[in-house]
Amino acid sequence: LRGLQVVEHCCSIPSLQLGETLSGIAKDMDTLSYRIPLGVCAGVCPFNFPAMIPLWMYPVALTCGNTFVIKPSERDPGACMMLVEMLMEAGAPKGVVNVIHGQHEAVNFICDNPEIRAISFVGSDQAGRYIYERGSKNGKRVQSNMGAKNHGVIMP
Repeated sequence: LRGLQVVEHCCSIPSLQLGETLSGIAKDMDTLSYRIPLGVCAGVCPFNFPAMIPLWMYPVALTCGNTFVIKPSERDPGACMMLVEMLMEAGAPKGVVNVIHGQHEAVNFICDNPEIRAISFVGSDQAGRYIYERGSKNGKRVQSNMGAKNHGVIMP
């Protein structure tokens, strides 16, 4: 359900993407802000949340005007594949979301491909550090969420 909540939020993104105009901030000065898509973004997903994490990634990228390359975990790619199939059935144009399968070579492709401008990662510390370093060295924006735990407080 958390993934679907992100999709619901994405329905409000177009109005958040409008930008701003402030006139007369100083003598003979106005300020304008534009929100411009990056182009191609990518996501590398973990095995333990095979539906939620993809839904954290590509719906946001798409509604901000980008295309997306997603690499589901090689351990359980089925949920991600079903989500992308449903997206295609809903009418998304071909090539807007692309799935790449594999392990190290697939990750290296995402980190090294010059057309991919940003990477989002969720998973282990080791993989996250690797993706952050390799992607950053290639000039990409990298969001690396590593080693998260589901915390709980136990009460009497």
